Amino acid sequence: MADTAASPRFQHRQSAHCESGVVANLLTHNGLKISEPMAFGLSSSLAFAYIPVVKMAGLPLIAYRMPPGNVMKGVEKRLNMRWVRQTFRDPSEGARELDAQIDRGRAVGLQTCVYWLPYMPEDMRFHFNAHNLVVYARDGADYLVSDPIFEDANRCDSASLQKARFAKGAMASHGLLYYPTQVPREIDYEAAIRGAISRNYKYMTKAPLPVIGVNGIRFLGRTIEKVGKDPAKREKYLPAFLGHIVRMQEEIGTGGAGFRFLYASFLQESAKLLNNALLAEAAKDLTDAGDEWRRFALQSTKMCRGRATMDTAQLAGILNDIAARELAVWKKLRAL
Repeated sequence: MADTAASPRFQHRQSAHCESGVVANLLTHNGLKISEPMAFGLSSSLAFAYIPVVKMAGLPLIAYRMPPGNVMKGVEKRLNMRWVRQTFRDPSEGARELDAQIDRGRAVGLQTCVYWLPYMPEDMRFHFNAHNLVVYARDGADYLVSDPIFEDANRCDSASLQKARFAKGAMASHGLLYYPTQVPREIDYEAAIRGAISRNYKYMTKAPLPVIGVNGIRFLGRTIEKVGKDPAKREKYLPAFLGHIVRMQEEIGTGGAGFRFLYASFLQESAKLLNNALLAEAAKDLTDAGDEWRRFALQSTKMCRGRATMDTAQLAGILNDIAARELAVWKKLRAL
């Protein structure tokens, strides 16, 4: 149930994505007021990668953002601050450290498994070990939790939180607990924004592998066409493959389109801070690219469900258009 008596020491803010939301909320709580889009953008976390050698449920990994932990690490580097990070071999030691920090009045970030969080609706529970949240107080045997994907703060009993922190499997967190120190009171936005955009530009346009960045989006399009021409894969594997792409795009975190919208918000906020019209134009163009990602997901879903004729050339065409749009955005931003 939502906790309506949130501690005055910590202000819960709902966010689009768990890690960027937690990072922004913890920095704001510790004296540096920062929005979620700004935290995401300064960490240079926008990405695309199609990695066929890494499997999820037997299907290739597709990522629309940098790996878990990059928002935290990227902000740390860009703002010249520090995060204290702790993992634990002994779960009981991890529980004691959490209690000790909370009893000191410190709000802390945790990496958890979604499946074991009791306030999660049943249809949102799955075994994903990289969900971030903030614990900011205790009330009896319960912890008060600021989970940024929810509108309100929540309660979580100690046994469930312990299971969520120490769940085993891929990306197991080993009870990861973290909080910021050496937080600056202000940001040199001119330097920070330009540096962050430059780093992200290189990743999206200069990656040495053809499966990463803008080239990776085109590579995925060619792969879809190739699968569509293979009679052995067209009937069963192709719908499963497309469904997997859409699921990774729209259901895991904020997904492909959502991360584009989040980065566009960063560009829009940066445009106001730096009084830069080019940033505002790039924000609009990247929003348009996000809309195309959503169109790709819609068309793929219709084809998988038999509501539209399976046309892999059309899907590849949408992805090529997206790649062209995103490349144009980065070329525009290179002028910075």
